[in-house]
Amino acid sequence: MQQTPHTPVALVTGANSGLGKATAQHLCAQGFRVMMVSRDRARGEAALSELSAHAVGAPPELMLADLSSQADIRRLAAQVQARYDRLDVLVNNAGNTFMTRQVSVDGVEMSLAVNHLAAFLLTALLLPLLHAAPAARIVTVGTRLETAMQLDDLQWEKRPYNGLAAYAQSKLGNLHFTFALAERLAGKAISAHCVHPGVFRSNLGRRSGPSPLWIRLITALSAPFLTRPETAARRVSYIATAPELNGKTGGYWGDRVPLPAPPQTRDPNIREQVWRISQDLTGRPFAE
Repeated sequence: MQQTPHTPVALVTGANSGLGKATAQHLCAQGFRVMMVSRDRARGEAALSELSAHAVGAPPELMLADLSSQADIRRLAAQVQARYDRLDVLVNNAGNTFMTRQVSVDGVEMSLAVNHLAAFLLTALLLPLLHAAPAARIVTVGTRLETAMQLDDLQWEKRPYNGLAAYAQSKLGNLHFTFALAERLAGKAISAHCVHPGVFRSNLGRRSGPSPLWIRLITALSAPFLTRPETAARRVSYIATAPELNGKTGGYWGDRVPLPAPPQTRDPNIREQVWRISQDLTGRPFAE
């Protein structure tokens, strides 16, 4: 195993740019050995080179994976398990928007596959390493979009596809997942939280196909007024590391303060339905 007993280990998905890279940088500066997960090798290596200059102690490491592929997620988890004997922090950050309906290699609508199921499956596969840490944290990046998951049409097979609504629905799945996971891990040395990073300059959707002109115009006009990813990442790294959160779990956080959860996520029956559907779509990775 590569790490010493005193080096905390973190894994951040979507760490080659934006919020993920900034979060990885924060953790590197706090002495974590950080695994930076990227889909693209060139962009990942560029980010790795940049972040290595900010590392305190152990240098970061690049891990390549396409999180829309469940086989690739399983390969990534196997690589992590081969290298490390524990994981102190898992940051499920990777996400994307898709303006036209696309399906993954597993036949799952892409927003659902990348934004929700990837975090669900990766967390399940890395749970043994999280259990091995003295006090592990699972931090999933969410949003503040008020919506509801249409459980009878999660994959947009019956409705006309709406990319922004599909994104919102899949991100609501992150909250359902976080709350259900926290309940299942109650009494264990693992906490699960969801954090809303605020509105910031993002690369979201830029590599998933062409966006409508009105979205490109709004993005260009609003960019100068938005928070930088480095500022938004402080919210994520705080939830991942703050000592005052020891012993707390199942939170939905803004800037160091709890946020009210959307109504649907407070319904335990719907939460369990989302968990069951997610289990079925990922090969039931969580032992019940």
